[in-house]
Amino acid sequence: MQTHLSTVLLAGGHALKLKKPVRWPFADFSTLDRRERFCREELRINRRTAPALYLDVLPITGTRDAPRVGGAGTVIDWGVWMRRFDEAALFDRLAREGRLAPQHVDALAATVATFQATQEPSPHHGDPAEVLRWARDNLAELRALCSRRPAWSAASARRLERLDAWTSTRHSQLASLLQRRRVEGAVIEGHGDLHLANIAWHEGAPLLFDAIEFEPALRNTDRVADLAFVFMDLIDHGLPRLAWRWLSGVLEHGGDYDGLPLLRWFVVYRALVRAKVALLGDPAQADAVARRRIALAQSLAWPPAPARLVVVCGLSGSGKSTVALGLVEALGAVRVRSDVERKRLYGLAPTQRAAEPALIYNTVSTVRTYTRLGEVARAALAGGVSVVVDAVFNRREEREAMRRIAAESGADCVVVDCRADAATMRERVERRLAGGQDASDADAAVLAMQQHAREVPDPAEGSMFVLDTDGALPQCRARVEALASALTGSGTLSHR
Repeated sequence: MQTHLSTVLLAGGHALKLKKPVRWPFADFSTLDRRERFCREELRINRRTAPALYLDVLPITGTRDAPRVGGAGTVIDWGVWMRRFDEAALFDRLAREGRLAPQHVDALAATVATFQATQEPSPHHGDPAEVLRWARDNLAELRALCSRRPAWSAASARRLERLDAWTSTRHSQLASLLQRRRVEGAVIEGHGDLHLANIAWHEGAPLLFDAIEFEPALRNTDRVADLAFVFMDLIDHGLPRLAWRWLSGVLEHGGDYDGLPLLRWFVVYRALVRAKVALLGDPAQADAVARRRIALAQSLAWPPAPARLVVVCGLSGSGKSTVALGLVEALGAVRVRSDVERKRLYGLAPTQRAAEPALIYNTVSTVRTYTRLGEVARAALAGGVSVVVDAVFNRREEREAMRRIAAESGADCVVVDCRADAATMRERVERRLAGGQDASDADAAVLAMQQHAREVPDPAEGSMFVLDTDGALPQCRARVEALASALTGSGTLSHR
């Protein structure tokens, strides 16, 4: 198997990965010493996520005509000795063949969030000026490659010029946030090349491999940089719903919503990196793939519709979390849940129960929770990302606070009031509590208190929809799709 940087020899249950003796602006394997050093670095960084795959670094001895793996004698090259896996399980292949499913991206969200949480900060990397330099150098290399291809027009050149200008302008708006996050520990030694071809479904779980070994600055980046790569590649494979589900899921696991203003900038950068890689690869497909990825970068830099804030409210058991997740996929948004964020504020995992419930369920903690929901909404809207806020929102002033945040951000806000009959809600909360797999701790007594204290949303407050969640799940999903169509102007729904 060949890439622009490596040759991988496959035999039986093993693989030997050799680095080509090339020198690119972004990678230099031109000497034997450098190839050995980067083989050892590849082993180290990939054992963090795929220890069963990466076995050893072995010398290649003998002669060019009769090379041997291992053994004594003069070393003529070095290789990474690996265990093979089923290539049919690569995420990019699953995506191309229509086999990539929600359970795959949900598991990947948990895996990536857990991996990022285990990595120590890298304060010597992530300088905003360096981040910009890598992005602009990539654009310069991409433009040079394009200029040498006769099929590329002046319009294509202008497109890249516009993206270059956008990259610099948007970076200037984000530089202070990049630096603040760097100081706060958001720059970690991540993966650096986390697209779908570097993820496999292995033994019932996602496996991350082939992290960047040749340039520390490309893997020691803000956490959002790796998230952006998966997100971009899912969209590039024609799976925008899974892309938003993935992003929403990994943020829900990790809690790093404060990085949302950076998302589009890093996604554009990742799309342009992959456009360059396409031009360095298979000539038969290079032009078409590169054009598609440049067009993707354009659509992400200048989205066709502005971001919006959707407040999904309702009593416990009203189906609001199911509705919110459906809107995430249908609208292209991230979800933030009060049940999860309340527990995060007190250092609890989503399904963990507080030893003293009164410590996290009281007026002060509720104010803290809704304040945090507002902070997340602001961060998302500042990054041009739509956000679905999932909470009871029992009081009118809580809903009005969200409308003010939307107005201050120049975004539309709509309230979706989820409703179901009392018996259905009681049955749902009791079943959910018995299962122990959801962040909500509400029981029938909590539901009764909510019903007593509810300030029912009123159309006088502003734009709103009432969504009936009674019935089977497919019916509810159909209603969510109809609501999403109405919100995007492509369908109709009674507005109440």
